[in-house]
Amino acid sequence: MACGAAREGKSDTASLELLPSAPRKMNESKPGGSQNSTCVFCRKNDDCPIKYGEKKTNEKWNLTVHYYCLLMSSGIWQRGKEEEGVYGFLIEDIRKEVTRASKLKCSVCKKTGASIGCVAPRCKRSYHFPCGLQRECIFQFTGNFASFCWKHRPVQIITSNNCRDSLLCTICLEFIEPIPTYSVLRSPCCKNAWFHRDCLQVQAINAGVFFFRCTLCNNSDIFQKEMLRMGIHIPEKDASWELEENAYQELLQHYEHCDVRRCRCKEGRDYNVPDSKWEIKRCQCCGSSGTHLACSSLQSWEQNWECCECRSILYSAGEFQKAKKHALPNTNVGINDCLLEESSPKLPRQSPGDQCKDLLRQGSKFRRDISTLIIELGFQVKKRPKKVFINKANFWNSALDGFRNQNFNPSYTIEIVYVNENDHFGREQPGSKQEFLSLLMQQLENSSLFEGSLSKNLSLNSQALKENLYYEAGKMVAISLVHGGPSPGFFSQTLFNCLAYGPENTQPIVDDVSDFDVAQIMIRINTAATVDDLNSLIHDYYKYLEFIGCLRLITSISDKYMLAKDVLVYHVIKRVQAPFESFKQGLKTLGVLEKIQTYPEAFFHIFCHKPENLSAKILSDLFTVHTLSDVQTLGFWNSYLQAVEDGKSTVTMEDILIFATGCKSIPPAGFKPNPSIECLHMDFPVGNKCDNCLALPITSTYKEFQESMDFAIKNTLRLEKEENSHFI
Repeated sequence: MACGAAREGKSDTASLELLPSAPRKMNESKPGGSQNSTCVFCRKNDDCPIKYGEKKTNEKWNLTVHYYCLLMSSGIWQRGKEEEGVYGFLIEDIRKEVTRASKLKCSVCKKTGASIGCVAPRCKRSYHFPCGLQRECIFQFTGNFASFCWKHRPVQIITSNNCRDSLLCTICLEFIEPIPTYSVLRSPCCKNAWFHRDCLQVQAINAGVFFFRCTLCNNSDIFQKEMLRMGIHIPEKDASWELEENAYQELLQHYEHCDVRRCRCKEGRDYNVPDSKWEIKRCQCCGSSGTHLACSSLQSWEQNWECCECRSILYSAGEFQKAKKHALPNTNVGINDCLLEESSPKLPRQSPGDQCKDLLRQGSKFRRDISTLIIELGFQVKKRPKKVFINKANFWNSALDGFRNQNFNPSYTIEIVYVNENDHFGREQPGSKQEFLSLLMQQLENSSLFEGSLSKNLSLNSQALKENLYYEAGKMVAISLVHGGPSPGFFSQTLFNCLAYGPENTQPIVDDVSDFDVAQIMIRINTAATVDDLNSLIHDYYKYLEFIGCLRLITSISDKYMLAKDVLVYHVIKRVQAPFESFKQGLKTLGVLEKIQTYPEAFFHIFCHKPENLSAKILSDLFTVHTLSDVQTLGFWNSYLQAVEDGKSTVTMEDILIFATGCKSIPPAGFKPNPSIECLHMDFPVGNKCDNCLALPITSTYKEFQESMDFAIKNTLRLEKEENSHFI
């Protein structure tokens, strides 16, 4: 295929300037048009700019393309000006290329429309762009825009590799094996700089050609040339952080807020009076936390003060230095790598290689802490609010519509707004994000997407598969975890192991079978006493066993175990392969699946087990006093918690937490903001779920306090259950 000649006219600049995030007159389509159209080249509806380039629809010609699918097609070149056609590719040329590709079969998916061909001499492989990514082809976004199949792709040649142990990706700081593969690349200018391909691509998109460089030595020329050769797209644009409006405005502002656990200032945490005990002093390390002098018992402004986070980092850094003899070799771990880690436990004297293998196999204590892992994932969430409108009367569909909206971005801060379609005034009511996510997890648990009683597996629902609901379910679970919501807690161990280790490495158990008829077949197979009994059973279920591909020749009674295993694996794993793959793709949102596969032991508990039961002590420690409160009322509060725990009240611990926060359990990453208590002169308690604040009534006796609490909590939750009963 004469790809070189076909590329004449596709300048390097043309490919680099037209990046997905570049502001230009792109979509002539109606809002949402490209979201619902398929690319004429790859025939996929996906709208993923980082993977496939920007998706554009030309409404006039009813034509939708992914930028990369168009750019890498072998039989087309850019003959028009930038504003003509699509990215300068004329409509007539695009149609001719689609016609040409319709005669070529993809070497990966075996479907027609393979517009991209390998440039290696005598290689006749053709493929769609997404299929090429799937088979780890390399596309060079420079020069003649060459494409290489998985057999002929360029590789990095490393003459010697002295680093036999795992090193850190210098972008995400996760361990990787220092062996050049498709997904692992090495810097050409720094011997010990290794990267994940995906990490490099995201950094290249964000940094652009002017800021994309080696993370260790800052070399750009040699580094970019090698990365372009290995298929990294480097758009010619300014860095994304330079394009944000008022991106550095906060640097001109002083932080003035008291962040200590118990602020003593009656005027509030933002009250600041210089040269007094209510002057706010900022952390000397990070400057992004503060305290009133009086709240931290500081005698003067000159006295040093560090926030809790920085204090723990400094402590960990001190421990790290003491354990210098046990540090991993050839790693660039510094203080910044320990930002979210507890101080390393003392290790017995080991060789460096053994230490590294131990860390990879089990992980030290700080790497196994689930709250720390989820907080790390939460760092992706930008402080850019995005409203999600929820109609409680149609909770599931409105949640789906919100997540499927083309303007929804899972990395933006979610703001829940409740609306009522019967309200003619169009009034909106702010809602609690954690309550919404908690209701969403309950909805998923009770949906037809899962089957089983307590520990659930994926079901086979053809309508849900057609509507892509399994993908949406996986995305919902990922979003709930990253945005501070609850974990599922209802997965079977088999389903979790399939996600963490792969279906091929998972052995299901009989308890995973929820279908009564299949369970009866399994029982008959396992209880067969003779070969004749087994052959009789096969005769009775011949059509079923033939349909699922489990027919086998029976020569001895021991063959029943293999037969039972085949039926079990088919029903639990193979039968739901399509829903599983779709669910897994959704769970990749915000990097959740990758985190699960890296730290399966940490995630297993929150995915397969319900949170621990609440106690009076847990709730007492969870709620902090918001302001100076009535001492007697706080005493009543502690007595009330103990009475609830002892069963002397019709209210439960979960009821109290739901009343105050909307959640019946504490999320893995904790609440944000932290639940608080204030005492007010009123008849009944009030729960503010948006702020996680519980207002307690000030009463003269404990009996009045308990009656007020019981009445308000019980009746409020009863009304909410009646309101929500039709969708939960």
